[in-house]
Amino acid sequence: MTRPAGRTQTCGPAQARTRLAQARKFLEAAQLVATEDFDESLSVAAALAVLAGIASSDAACCRALGRRARGGDHREAATLLSDIRPGGQPAVLALVALIDLKDTAHYGLIHITRREFTAANRRATALVSFAEGVLDR
Repeated sequence: MTRPAGRTQTCGPAQARTRLAQARKFLEAAQLVATEDFDESLSVAAALAVLAGIASSDAACCRALGRRARGGDHREAATLLSDIRPGGQPAVLALVALIDLKDTAHYGLIHITRREFTAANRRATALVSFAEGVLDR
C-alpha cells in the first residue's frame, strides 16, 4: 500500500519522459563542468548531479506511480520511490545521499571535493539508469 508522501502532483508517461530527458541533461552538464579546473567547478557539478537525481526520481515516480512529490522537502520523493518495485529501495538510498549533499553543493561556502563529486556522479548516474529502466517497463 502506498504511503502518503506529502504534497504530490499527478503525472504520467509524457511527464516522465520530460523529466528523464532533463535528468540526462543535468547529468551530462555535471560531468562536463566537473572537467573544468576551477575551485567552484566541482560544487556546481555536484549541484547539477543533485538535480539529475531529483529529476530521475520524478521520472520514475511519474511512470510507475502516476504522481511525483511536489512538497518543499525533497525527502518526500524518497518516500514515493520506496513504493516502486523492483529497485525502489536502492534508488531511495542514492536520492537521500544526493539530498544530503544538496545544501553544501547549492548554497555552501566550502567547495565540494573530487571524492564527493565522484560519489554524487555515481549516485546520479544510478538514478538516471533506474528511471530509464522504469520507463522501459
